[in-house]
Amino acid sequence: MGLWEKKLRRLDGGRSRCPYCGLPQDRVATLEQEWVSLEPDMRPPAHQVPAGHRWIELSDGRVTVYGVCPPDQFQRCRIGHRLACPAQPLPDLWPWLTSLRGENARQVERQDDPEPPPPPEEWPDAG
Repeated sequence: MGLWEKKLRRLDGGRSRCPYCGLPQDRVATLEQEWVSLEPDMRPPAHQVPAGHRWIELSDGRVTVYGVCPPDQFQRCRIGHRLACPAQPLPDLWPWLTSLRGENARQVERQDDPEPPPPPEEWPDAG
């Protein structure tokens, strides 16, 4: 276990950019010694997320799919970024996810907007 912990610390996932939408995503190690990209700063109640899509954070920083049905009403989970990515077509699984995807699409648009023009040197007389 000591070797795995050192390897996990050395391979700290951190944040990266989604190749589809350009938004940040958290790269997190799983129990299966693989990586998954999760939506950053998003921890919905587990009972609102279908069992196969709930990622539960463990005390060592890794995550695992939480398939308990029904989950504890106070349990929080994380979701994969691909479910919230506005650039990837997915079915409308949950209303809150549709809202999140819409907000992420607006965030991408705001990143691409040019800076507003500077105010005029002299304002017109509004009388």
